[in-house]
Amino acid sequence: MKRNIFISFLAISVLFVSCFEDADDNLQTASTLDIQNFIYRGLNYFYLYKADTPELANNAFANDTELNDFLNNYQTPETLFDYLLSPQDRFSNLFSDFRVIEDALSGISLSNGMEFGLVPYSPGSNNVFGYVRYVLPNTDAEANGLERGNLFTTIDGQQITRANFEDLLAPNSYTIGLATYDGANFIPTGETALLNKTQYNENPVYKVKTLDVNGEKVGYLMYNSFIKNYDTELNNAFAQFKAEGITNLVLDLRYNGGGAVETATDLAGMITGQFNGQVFYKEFWNEDRQAEFAQDGLFDSAISNGAAINSLNLTNVYFLTTQRTASASELVINGLNPYINTVQVGDTTTGKFQASFLLYDSPAPTFGRQNANPAHYYAMLPLVFKTANVAGNTDYVDGLVPQIPLNENYFNLGQLGNENEPLLAAALFEIAGRPLPANREFQQLKEFSDSKANSPIDGKMIGN
Repeated sequence: MKRNIFISFLAISVLFVSCFEDADDNLQTASTLDIQNFIYRGLNYFYLYKADTPELANNAFANDTELNDFLNNYQTPETLFDYLLSPQDRFSNLFSDFRVIEDALSGISLSNGMEFGLVPYSPGSNNVFGYVRYVLPNTDAEANGLERGNLFTTIDGQQITRANFEDLLAPNSYTIGLATYDGANFIPTGETALLNKTQYNENPVYKVKTLDVNGEKVGYLMYNSFIKNYDTELNNAFAQFKAEGITNLVLDLRYNGGGAVETATDLAGMITGQFNGQVFYKEFWNEDRQAEFAQDGLFDSAISNGAAINSLNLTNVYFLTTQRTASASELVINGLNPYINTVQVGDTTTGKFQASFLLYDSPAPTFGRQNANPAHYYAMLPLVFKTANVAGNTDYVDGLVPQIPLNENYFNLGQLGNENEPLLAAALFEIAGRPLPANREFQQLKEFSDSKANSPIDGKMIGN
């Protein structure tokens, strides 16, 4: 049986959310052993790094009694799951409530609209400041007048530190204290903003703009997540670029942690179009599944709903990246690299080249939502295959390195889509020789967390 059992796998999962035998009302409690048997079955069948864990070998246990004795050594599903993972796996996840990740895969989450990063005051400092990356429309952050570049140092009156930031940011309502930076110290402004989280459906197509730079028509797209529900909006952005006659594209993926492989493939087709039917990426599964499931991902001509892709047939594309650029974002960069001139501007990416499927407690090989055990909400998102481009490039564990290295200056971020924004300006210099802005030197600080860190799909690449 070929991998077509997974075509539209996630869409089918969402379809059956309302048909899960009214599980919200009738949930029967599964035993820990039942849940752990599901975890073992799923990893034994699909886990990419199965060979790294001796207990996952097909002959590891002589019978079910031996297997259950092993599983009973672990008090919780979480401890078992962690034990079974390979040391080289940074990305597989177990979820005690699959409804949360189902929402996230559809672009729905609790949000106050402030997307931010967290950075230590100085290398080694315990104190932390936040900077606003961008603000989502129709949210509390927008209503409070927050904008990209705002700094904050306190939450509910407490200084943010490496030790307390998670607790301070966890509530659905909190107040940030704004500050400025004079080059040496953070100075509270006395201004505050009360932010409330609500269920929010985020359109990842954040900004679409055509720039006229020294006679060159340059498209700028800030795209923040590969969410299939918004494939039409993404395709419409390329229809706009096509109508406006752009000859170069700057694709801003600096905060894009990934998402659907199918959408990444479609995006590659929107940028190009001249390679339809050729190999965009190759798949490598575990030894048991390779022959049955691996297939090449091909450049195609239609998005997930069947609509024709608006292709630009470009031969140059410029990617803006940071360390938060991951998985499906990296797939687009790596997959296009053998075909057209790809120029990466910014920081080195995360380094995730593996994809996952959401596995429910139901029979192999589908592990699908429809027949899932109604006695619990556990599901897992293990790594199931890794990708390589047509030239064989894979295993970039240290990330994709930019040709034009340039870190963001948290104290002079610039406005997204503005020609003077530092990363975009660097790309425009390469494209059309536009002069670079002055004062590009700044203290090198590295953020260590951000507003998407607790998202169940942060850094994930979801297979078709």
